[in-house]
Formats: sequence, structure tokens, C-alpha cells
Amino acid sequence: MKFKSPLLVVNDIEKSKKFYKDVLGLRVILDFGANVTLTGGVSLQTKESWKEFIHKQDNEIIFNGNDAELYFEEDNFDSFVEKLNELKFIEYVHPVIEYSWGQRVVRFYDLDKHILEVGENMNVVCKRFIMSGLTIEETAKRMNVPINYVQKCAK
Repeated sequence: MKFKSPLLVVNDIEKSKKFYKDVLGLRVILDFGANVTLTGGVSLQTKESWKEFIHKQDNEIIFNGNDAELYFEEDNFDSFVEKLNELKFIEYVHPVIEYSWGQRVVRFYDLDKHILEVGENMNVVCKRFIMSGLTIEETAKRMNVPINYVQKCAK
């Protein structure tokens, strides 16, 4: 068995395609009308077709579950956050936070209230700590990761 793709049910596939392109830079690689596959392997499915597939009524398809997310990493995190802040339609789950291991993340909703997380690329986090003057050993301790992980990131 091979996992193929996460699939998100959406109310308006055209608006969703535009959202994922404009906000995350994903492009449509396959478009079957009611189903599209975006770069990165994310698929979008219309709510109408999804209801038929799973034999459910409209009121049985519930958005805004806050129980899952799609996770992305970004090398240029600060630039991405600036871009998000310029988009007036973004609804944040929370603003940028920094976890104990040093990675900064932001979570926000897509048009159908699916949670999207964009985190700072972990290699960039390592390099940021090293550039700030921490040694490889100090960086490993700060991030709570093995020294060899930091060494690989530092290359």
C-alpha cells in the first residue's frame, strides 16, 4: 500500500485553487473539474461531489473541525509572514509563535476553515542559531536535537 494524497473538501473549487496559488504558491497539476491535484500532493474536492461519494447530506459535511492541519515549511519565513499580513482576508488560528526548539510557525484557515500551518524550515532554524553565535553543541541543546542533526543542517 502507498499513501497518495490528503484531500480537502471545499465549497468553491475555483476560489480554493486561487487561494492556494496566491497564498502558498501551489499550482494545479491535474484538474478534473470536481477534483484537482495541486503541487505538493494536496487534492481539492468539491463538496457536492464529495457528498455523493460518501452518501451524505449537506448538513453532514462539517467544516471548521480544528482537528487536523496541512503542514508546510518555508525557507523565507519572515517574507512569507509579511505577505500573509498584507492579505486582508487571512483568518489566523494564532499569530506567529516560536516553539521551545526555536522554530517559528503561523497557523491560519483556508476559505473552508481547514487549518494550514507554515513553519520555518528546520534547516534554517539551525543556521539561524549558528549565525547568532551558538556552537553546534549549543544549537543542538537549544533545539533539543542530536548534534549530528545540527551538523547536517549546518552544511
